[in-house]
Amino acid sequence: MKNFCIVFLATLALGIYTQTFAQNTQRHKIALFAPLYLDSAFDAGYNYRFDKTFPKFLNAGLEFYQGAQVALDSLTRAGAPLEVFVYDSKSRQPLQQQVNSVEMRDVEMIIGQSSGPEVKILADAAMQKKIPFISATYPNDAGITNNPYYVILNSTLRTHAESIYRYIQKFHSKDRIIVFRKNGPQEDQIKDYLEDYIKNDSSKALKLEFENIGNGFDLKRVTSELDSNRRNICIAGSLDENFGMRIVQLLKEVSNTYRTTIIGMPTWDGLNFLKPEFKSVDIMYTTPFYYSRTTKLGSDITNEFESKINGRPTDMYFRGYETMLRFALLLMDTKKDIASNLTRKGNYIFTNFDIQPQFLNKKTMTLDYFENKKLYYVRIINGVKNFQN
Repeated sequence: MKNFCIVFLATLALGIYTQTFAQNTQRHKIALFAPLYLDSAFDAGYNYRFDKTFPKFLNAGLEFYQGAQVALDSLTRAGAPLEVFVYDSKSRQPLQQQVNSVEMRDVEMIIGQSSGPEVKILADAAMQKKIPFISATYPNDAGITNNPYYVILNSTLRTHAESIYRYIQKFHSKDRIIVFRKNGPQEDQIKDYLEDYIKNDSSKALKLEFENIGNGFDLKRVTSELDSNRRNICIAGSLDENFGMRIVQLLKEVSNTYRTTIIGMPTWDGLNFLKPEFKSVDIMYTTPFYYSRTTKLGSDITNEFESKINGRPTDMYFRGYETMLRFALLLMDTKKDIASNLTRKGNYIFTNFDIQPQFLNKKTMTLDYFENKKLYYVRIINGVKNFQN
């Protein structure tokens, strides 16, 4: 895997940034931004800096790009009229200069695997050009408002909190519901979101018990909030993975005494709850992405990855593939009117995106951005992981 990735990066470093299709027809232009770190991986003479090793910080951007490239290869074989420009968002050249490049002048869509400050620059560029910016990975609005060209695929914390509230309201309204939390701005934000839904709920609002257990909590502190006579819905009201894992580890010790369902945050997607030690615990969390590797498509593109690299692809590879394929198809179908068709259903690859306009200020009803509101519920019980719509 290391040797192939080094060669692959070297190819990118030599300046192969354009993928062209169907030369004799009008082509649609897409800009793809990903953290490839080419300037960090190679010196001025294109010599690889890390000998025979492959640093982990290179993985995410490279796999996202590889997934997008596989999608583009499929579109090439179909004769798709596309021209794609790939930019390294971690290049020595400032991102602002990249978005002002000559190639970007008539680009019709931007796709980005980008972080907070980068999201703002790309969203501003999209607003100026009046073209969509598809933010594929950043789970935040980045403080952006009044930008109808900004599309968030990785749903915001507000959306996750709302989905958890609605799920509990539908299936567990009569159970004891405890939100375990600690001090912190993100923890306060989660609490505020949940309390807003309680306040604005026109139906029968849930009764949530917010318990600040801090960082040094023990089994006695957690079980003091549980009810042995009915099911306990325990929400880990923090994005801190260690905080959530500690709650799960403690509650599994008393799973025979207390009936509990533990609901976590989207950050739990990176935790391994399939270990035998967690078989007795009922665990749930929300995620905006669903990648089935057992379908023919999932198996085919996994094999495509493994045929070139001695390893298994991560979700970032599937994210790059799905984002590029779905939105390239939408661009070709709607042509110059893609910005008016962002909410269109269909062209689903793995994930059933539900992209909806978001109006943060209910008084002005200004369209602030578009966001994917579709979340899946991941449930892990008896060592089996299932996705629920």
